[in-house]
Amino acid sequence: MRTTRSLLAVTGAAAALAVAAASPATADSAVLTAGGTAVAVGDVLNASLAGGTTATLYSSATGTSGVTCTSSAFTATVTDNPAAPGTATESLTGHTFTSSSCTSNVTGVLGVTGITVDNLPYATTVASDGTLTVTPAAGSTIQTTVKLRTLLGSITCVYQAPSLTGKADNADNSLAFTNQLFTKSSGSSLCFANGYFTAKYAPVTDTSQPGNPAVSVN
Repeated sequence: MRTTRSLLAVTGAAAALAVAAASPATADSAVLTAGGTAVAVGDVLNASLAGGTTATLYSSATGTSGVTCTSSAFTATVTDNPAAPGTATESLTGHTFTSSSCTSNVTGVLGVTGITVDNLPYATTVASDGTLTVTPAAGSTIQTTVKLRTLLGSITCVYQAPSLTGKADNADNSLAFTNQLFTKSSGSSLCFANGYFTAKYAPVTDTSQPGNPAVSVN
């Protein structure tokens, strides 16, 4: 019996933010655009899990033992959006996992009580090639707290990561995290020593523009 670890954070993403494996950029285009318009500083971006996908926190990069959630979302505020090619910046202010949508297949675990992404906000950069990086504030860490019900009672597992890396894709305006490593910082011996976070969020939209257009990376 063991338990799981952070579902990010990000990411979880989160983690969190804009999009895309870059399409060809023009000299006067911004790194982030939505509906053909440059995303403005202060605009709020958000996304939920891509349809038909799940967010997972597994005990190994190739295993299937851990926690799975069918509902998760992130919110981020754009802090800089320069001309492309370049790097836009965002502040990841929210990354949530709906506990009622989360299950565990770990022996001895009866259910998931809660998954919380701690130490927000996180700083996020989105480069024109679609690479997204999430980092904590100076002196802090990316952290997720997972609470589980087990045969031995409730346990709390805290997982941490120095940073997260994701990839944006303009094909479906998505942001994906794959096998992002978290290590256990505290918790029962039932908690996994390592947790690998995978999730795909799509479409990423600009909720500050009329019609909430999808965001692309240039």
